Amino acid sequence: MATMREPLPATIRITGYKSHAEEILHCLKNKYFKELQDLEVEGQRIEAPQPLSWYPSELAWHINISRKILRKSPVLEKFHQFLISETESGNISRQEAVSMIPPLLLDIKSHHKILDMCAAPGSKTAQLIEMLHSDMSVAFPEGFVIANDVDNKRCYLLVHQSKRLHSPCIMVVNHDASNIPRLHMVDADGQRSIFFYDRILCDVPCSGDATLRKNIDVWRKWTTSNSLQLHGLQQRIAIRGVEQLTVGGRMVYSTCSLNPIENEAVISAILEKSEGTLELVDVSSELPGLKRMPGLTTWKVMTREGHWYDEWSDVPENKHTQIRPTMFPIKDPQKLKIMNLERCIRVLPHHQNTGGFFVAVLEKKAPMPWNKREPKLRRKAEMVNPSAEGADEKSAAVDETKITDGEESLDNKETIFCPPPSKKMKLFGFKEDPFVFLNEDDPIFLPIQNFYQMDPAFPKMNVFTRTHEGKKRHLYMVSKELRNVLHHNSERMKVINTGIKVLSRNNDGEEFGCAFRLAQEGIYTINPYINGRIVKISVEDVMVLLTQENPFIGKLTSDPQKQAKKLSMGSIVLKYDPDTLNKEGPKCPIVLCGWRGKNSIRAFVARNERFHYLRMLGVEVFRDGKKGEGSNKLVANSEKNMEPMEEGILNVQGETENLKQDTESSQEFAKYDEILGAEEPEQKEVEHAQIEISNSKVMQASECTDPLSKIEKTGNAAVACPDEERPKVESKQVINVD
Repeated sequence: MATMREPLPATIRITGYKSHAEEILHCLKNKYFKELQDLEVEGQRIEAPQPLSWYPSELAWHINISRKILRKSPVLEKFHQFLISETESGNISRQEAVSMIPPLLLDIKSHHKILDMCAAPGSKTAQLIEMLHSDMSVAFPEGFVIANDVDNKRCYLLVHQSKRLHSPCIMVVNHDASNIPRLHMVDADGQRSIFFYDRILCDVPCSGDATLRKNIDVWRKWTTSNSLQLHGLQQRIAIRGVEQLTVGGRMVYSTCSLNPIENEAVISAILEKSEGTLELVDVSSELPGLKRMPGLTTWKVMTREGHWYDEWSDVPENKHTQIRPTMFPIKDPQKLKIMNLERCIRVLPHHQNTGGFFVAVLEKKAPMPWNKREPKLRRKAEMVNPSAEGADEKSAAVDETKITDGEESLDNKETIFCPPPSKKMKLFGFKEDPFVFLNEDDPIFLPIQNFYQMDPAFPKMNVFTRTHEGKKRHLYMVSKELRNVLHHNSERMKVINTGIKVLSRNNDGEEFGCAFRLAQEGIYTINPYINGRIVKISVEDVMVLLTQENPFIGKLTSDPQKQAKKLSMGSIVLKYDPDTLNKEGPKCPIVLCGWRGKNSIRAFVARNERFHYLRMLGVEVFRDGKKGEGSNKLVANSEKNMEPMEEGILNVQGETENLKQDTESSQEFAKYDEILGAEEPEQKEVEHAQIEISNSKVMQASECTDPLSKIEKTGNAAVACPDEERPKVESKQVINVD
C-alpha cells in the first residue's frame, strides 16, 4: 500500500515501426539522458531515466521526474520540450508501462489481421500499428488493424492518435464491442465467407482499481459493486472476441483491475463455455525481466454492503440479480487443472514501480461449440432455396467460415441467430463523409501518372476520396486488404476514419502540369511508386531546407542544383539516402515533400516534424526562455563543429505565412518567387535558425501532446489538432535567420 500512495512515474515509448526509432534512441541516450546524469536541482538529485528491462530494444523508458522540477532547470526544460515535440510528431508516445504488455504478448507479424475491440484512447493501437510496419521498406503490409470503440467522441481521439503514425493499414470504427459486426469477404473464386482475425486485443472496460496511483478519484469512487456490474459486459465482449478469432489465432484479454471477478472469473467462464476449444497460453518465458504473479484459483465475492460469499449456493435469492454464478471460482479440481488459470499474469504496483495490470493470453484450437451446431433458420433457408450455399442435409456440422452465425443469408436475407443473439446495429454520433474509391480508368490519374512518372504497379484501386460530388480535394490510400473490408462491409460497419492522405489539390495547379501536390503525411506510402520529380539531397541540403523558408536553388549543393533546374515548377520529392561513408549523418532515409518554384525550393514539413529531422542532423531545437513578449521562440542551435558562417535575414510577410499543407497553392509560391526573384539578395548559410511564432489565441494541448502530463499549457502556441477539431487562429510567423 505504500507504493500505491506514491505518484506514478512517467514512461515513454519510442515508436518502433519507423526507421527513425534508432536515431531517436541514439539522440535520447547520447544527448538528453547524458545531461541528466548527476544533475541536481535545488539540492535534489535527479533520477536518470532507465529503460524498461523487459521491453525489446530499449524502446521504452521510465522517467521519474515531476513537472514541478521540470520548470526549475533549463536542462530539464529542454528535455521536456523535446518530448512534447517528438510526441506530437508521432515518434514518442507517453504510455503507462504495464499498458505496453498486451500488444507484446500478441506476437504480431506483418501479415496479421488485427482487431482492437476497445481501442480508445489509442496507445495500444499505436503499438499494434508499429508492429505491422516493423519493416519500413514495405509500404503496404498484408495485415491491418481495425480499432473499435463504443464512444463516438473517443473515436476521434483514437483517429488523432493513429494519424500521427501515417499508416494506410488502420481503420477506426464505432460499435458496441459486445456486438461488433462480423466482416464478410469474397475470395478469388467469388465465394463469400465470414472473415476471422488472426489477433484480437480485448482490453475491456474495468473498474480501474489498479490505477489508484494516477487516478486519484478511484480512491473516493471505488466500490465492490463496480466489478459486479462490469462482469457481464466483460464476459460478453470477450466471447464476441473469441467468436471472431480464427482457429490458431491469439486473443489477449486485459484489464487495469486486480479484482478476480473482472479477471480470472471472466476467463474461467469463457474457458468453461468453450468446451476445450480455447486454451490459456503459457507466456512465462516471454518478456524476460517482467516481474509478475500467476493467476488466482480461489477467491470470494463481496457485495456492496460488505457481505462475503464463498460459492453461488450461499448467495440469497434477493442478491441473484447482483451476483451471478460465473463470478465464483471453479470448485471441480479436474476442471481447474485443465483451465491452467495460473498461466494468467498479474502485475502488482510494487513489483517494478508501475500500475497494476491483469493479462491472459488465449489461443483458439477449434471453432466455438455454438458455431459447430447448425442454426434452425439455416434449415429453413435451405427449404426455401435448396441451392443455397452449404446446403447439405447430411452434414453434421456447418463450416465456421460460412455465413451462419447471426448473419444475413446471401440468398434470402433472413437473419440467422446463434448464441449469443445478435442485435440490430445502432449508429450514434456524426454522420461521416463517404469513402469513394476511384476506378482505375478515372481521368484524374492520367496527369498524376505523367507528372510524377508513376510506376505501373501503382495500386490505383486503393485510392479513394471523401466526396461524391464536386472537385476531389484530397486523395487517400489504404492497403488492398482494408479496401476489400470497406468494399464488402460498408453497410454493416460505421467507419470513422481510414487511409492516409497522399495527394492534395493545388489551386490552379493544372498550369504546372498536375492539379495535385504530394502530402507529407503520406509520402512514405506513395514514394515507392514515384519515378520522376525526385531530387536527391545531402545532409547539408536537408539542413538548408529545414532552416530556411524559401531557399534559392543556388543554396543547394551542386548535384541537387542540377537535378532541380531540370524540373519544371510544381511538387517534388526531396530524398536523402544514408551515406555509409558519413558516420555523423543520419543512418535512415529521409523523404520530404517539396515545391520547386521559379527560383527557389521549399520543403512542406510540419513544424514538429521539421524539428524532428533537425535533431536527427545533430541540431538541438528548444524554446527560448524569454518571457513577456507574447510569443514563444524556438531556437535551433547546431551541435556539430561547423565553421563560422555569415549572417543573412529572410522575412516572409504575414499574408504568406502560417500556410497549412492543405491550403498551399501554386499562386502563393509564384508570389514568393516574384518577391524573392525580382531582386535576389545574397543569402548565406547559417548556423542558428530562430523561429518566432505569435498567435492571437491560447489553447490547451490535448492529452497526447505532453508525454509527462495529461494537459500542457502552450502559452500562445497553437497545438496541432485533428482536422475536425483544428482551431481557427489568426497567426503570424516570422522566420529570421541570424
